[in-house]
Amino acid sequence: MSPQARAALDWSETVIGYKTYLEQIEPLLAGRRVLASGMTKEMDRAGQALELALNGVRTAVVSGGDPGVYGMAGVVLETARARGLILGPEPDQVLIEVIPGLPALAAAAALLGAPLAHDFACVSLSDRLTPWETIARRLDLAAAADFVLVLYNPKSRGRDWQFQEACRIAARHRPPATPVGLVSRAMRPGESLTLTTLERAPEAEVDMRTLAIIGNSRSYVYQSKMITPRGYLDKYQTPVR
Repeated sequence: MSPQARAALDWSETVIGYKTYLEQIEPLLAGRRVLASGMTKEMDRAGQALELALNGVRTAVVSGGDPGVYGMAGVVLETARARGLILGPEPDQVLIEVIPGLPALAAAAALLGAPLAHDFACVSLSDRLTPWETIARRLDLAAAADFVLVLYNPKSRGRDWQFQEACRIAARHRPPATPVGLVSRAMRPGESLTLTTLERAPEAEVDMRTLAIIGNSRSYVYQSKMITPRGYLDKYQTPVR
């Protein structure tokens, strides 16, 4: 959490969020009204936040990671647009500020080494809001273009085959030995990290809190660090003495 995000919590009178995320910051919520809800209630949270803000209540909407990366920022802004609200500081307007956080892809990449040092594509495997056909096409095109693939939401209780299928799609364009990093609960209690290969990745244990990074054609592992070269050594390397 950035100092700016901590200051926003200190400033707020009401804090709204997914109950699991609010539990993680419970010590910071003393003295504030807390409105918690479960999965699939994103629209309700956005509506609550906008109503409170329109009534002059200092309100914070909490996301995991970064609110603009698969988070609540888009839901709140889209809901404001759907309602025809005017954004701004005046009494009949609503002032919305998006405060950046640390997305899971950045946390996971730091733990793995430097797998995102070159171009990458980020895809969620959840088909709750996006048809699987669209997800599969994006995966295929991104893999064909040799992007590193960052996969969110690889598996849930109701979705148990999408991660294996994503690996199969990537394997059309990558050799079996391509490195794959699997990070669960990055920089949180229960954190785990696995380095494997594209051939073996479908056998790995993953869940909704796992982020998978599939390397590109040049990614490699050096002393337990996953690296995707940007090309600096190819261009500037001097002879080793």
